[in-house]
Amino acid sequence: MIDWQHIRSVFLDMDGTLLDLHFDTHFWREHVPMRYAQRHGMSVEQAKEELYPRMRAVEGTMSWYCVDYWTAELGLDIAELKRELDHLIAVHPHVVEFLDAVRSHEKRVVLITNAHPKSLELKMERTRLAGHFDALICSHDLGRPKEQEGFWDLVQEQEPFVPQSTMLVDDSLPVLRAARAYGIGHLLAIRRPDSREPAREVTEFPAVDDFRPVTPDTVAQ
Repeated sequence: MIDWQHIRSVFLDMDGTLLDLHFDTHFWREHVPMRYAQRHGMSVEQAKEELYPRMRAVEGTMSWYCVDYWTAELGLDIAELKRELDHLIAVHPHVVEFLDAVRSHEKRVVLITNAHPKSLELKMERTRLAGHFDALICSHDLGRPKEQEGFWDLVQEQEPFVPQSTMLVDDSLPVLRAARAYGIGHLLAIRRPDSREPAREVTEFPAVDDFRPVTPDTVAQ
């Protein structure tokens, strides 16, 4: 599936790719509505009816991913609420083995995430994965999300790379489509971002349930 001889840079998404998306799913679908309901004296179902459309309205924009935006919008300390659930932050199986194997093959490994810097800090603190990367890039520092046109030009300025010899692994199909349009040569989707949800059917890109089939040493065997 992956021709490692022709890959120099490996770009990896965080939530849903390296980390179990269950934390984020539960946080936004259940925890935030619960705390919002408590604050405003309403039922959790009423809170969901109010919040879900507001969330969908900004999906795919920087606001969608922004902790500070939602703190101001909802009157809740979103960063602090995330710490209430940080025990749910978990690394997907076989991720560490994959990262170690890729770096041992002298590839440049870069985390590229749409997560807000406060979320990135919390998750790196909880998982201790930061030391496995050569660089961490947060889309908030670049001013636009990964799925938006022009994002990869901004990455080039910070982390020069050759698109044809770069691999991107992501659970977001819109992000993968934008990367394909830019010319990134090796694209891989994650079929099961959330361990509590069934695997998705992905036909548009090569896809895996976990990293074992594409770990370099495994492939070599």
